[in-house]
Amino acid sequence: MFMTMKLRFFILFPFLAAIVISCGSPGTKTSGEGWRSLFNGRNLDGWVVKLHHHEVGDNYANTFRVADGVIQVNYDDYDTFDERYGHLFYKEPFSSFHLKFEYRFTDQWLKDAPEYTYRNSGVMFHSQDPATILKEQDWPISVEYQMLAAAEEREPRPTGNMCSPGTEVFYEGAMDPRHCISSTSATYDWDEWVRAELIVHGDSLVVHKVNGEKVLEYTRPQIGGGVVNGYDPSVKVDGKALREGYIGLQAEGQGVEFRNIRIRLLD
Repeated sequence: MFMTMKLRFFILFPFLAAIVISCGSPGTKTSGEGWRSLFNGRNLDGWVVKLHHHEVGDNYANTFRVADGVIQVNYDDYDTFDERYGHLFYKEPFSSFHLKFEYRFTDQWLKDAPEYTYRNSGVMFHSQDPATILKEQDWPISVEYQMLAAAEEREPRPTGNMCSPGTEVFYEGAMDPRHCISSTSATYDWDEWVRAELIVHGDSLVVHKVNGEKVLEYTRPQIGGGVVNGYDPSVKVDGKALREGYIGLQAEGQGVEFRNIRIRLLD
């Protein structure tokens, strides 16, 4: 009888294993190393749009769209920019995580956008809930992994920098008053795919990587500082540690594309 039961186990084992492997969350792709894709390559399911001057969910002029398997910030249907700073937020917050994505700029740039937005974009993290961003609030209270590319004058323009709309961070052991802190990365051409990584440990350590190399490190992200306008005062509690928040892809007048957006949760 023991041999019969043993034989039945080995016959059933492959079938049972297949059931266990296939029992992931519907619509979620997770690798054996715990990497989860945030973008399905087909549409914007799971993402929420917020544009300045517009209510949450209003994707004015199809600013964020999917084409050829990438998320585009596209201004084909715009007449003027009119300060429509925008963000495409993933639907759920994260605390400690390793985010990977690839980006490149396009040749679109709206001439009435501020000059600093030229070949400039970013990915926000530890952002406030998009549902709390007011219609006339220009930027989300968040920390930004800033992306830059070479301009015509070919002066150094490192990417993977840190910017802090409505937030503050500690750099080299002290709170840094600068809105943006430059990384040590090389300068990349605007149409070159760049591999970006963001490693976040709650409200403690944050590391930026570019093409596999660490280019910036800072600590203690918290609410504070300026730059953000038109916010709900009850949301901007200066000094409050940022332990978690939403991830958002930025749109500020410059065309850009994103692909291979993956995340792995950290302990």
